[in-house]
Amino acid sequence: MGARVLLVEDEANLAKGIEFNLGLEGYEVQVVDDGLRALDILIAPPAHELVVLDVMLPGLDGISLAQRMREAGNYTPLLMLTAKSLPEDVVQGLTVGADDYLAKPFDLPVLLARVKGLLRRRDWTRGEGDPQTVRIGDAEVDFASFEVRARGETFRLTVLEATLLKLLVQNQGRVVGKGEILEKVWNLSPDTETRAVDNFIVRLRRYIEVNPRFPRHLETVRGAGYRLTL
Repeated sequence: MGARVLLVEDEANLAKGIEFNLGLEGYEVQVVDDGLRALDILIAPPAHELVVLDVMLPGLDGISLAQRMREAGNYTPLLMLTAKSLPEDVVQGLTVGADDYLAKPFDLPVLLARVKGLLRRRDWTRGEGDPQTVRIGDAEVDFASFEVRARGETFRLTVLEATLLKLLVQNQGRVVGKGEILEKVWNLSPDTETRAVDNFIVRLRRYIEVNPRFPRHLETVRGAGYRLTL
C-alpha cells in the first residue's frame, strides 16, 4: 500500500473523484468533510504521510486548520486546495504552513503530480546517502527528522523549510538566486512575483541564527539572492 493521505474536502463529488484517483495510484485515503473533525485528527500524533486540505470548509476554514495543525507539532506535508489564487492568498497559505498550493478548478493529473512531487521532496530532503545532520554555527540540523536543535530548543521544519535549507546547505558559500529557489523548491517559474522566499528565509533565520536581525550564517546578498555559510 502507498502513502496514507488525509483528504479534507466538503464538495462530495470532488472528494469522491480525488479519493478514487489517489486510490488508483496506490494511496490509502481517508476523507473528512468538516474542518473541526479534521482538526481532531491533525492535532493528534501524525497518522498520515500527506494532507490534502481545502481552504473553504464548514466548521473551521483550511487556513486556521493548517495553522493549528502546525502549532500542535504536526508537520505532515500539506497540499492546500483553494478557489482563491491571488498571490497574497498563495503567500497566506504558505505562511501558515502549507507546502504546496493548488488553485481550483484543476485537472486531476495536476493534483496527482503535486502529491507525488511533495512526497518526492520529503524523500529528497531526507536523502539516503547524504549527511543526515549538518551543523550551522551553534545549530544542528537533522534532515532525517526535519528538526533544528539550537539554544536548548528543538524546532520542527515543514517540507518546504527543510527543502529550502537543504538546497542552501548543498550550495554553501554560493549565492543562490530567488529564481533558482522558486524553481527547485516551489516548482514555480523563476520570474514569479512573490514574497514567499523572503518569508521563509526569515523563518529559517529564527531557527539557526543567534540574532536573526543580524544574521551571520544566512545572508541576503542584495539584488542577487541568499548565501549560507556554515
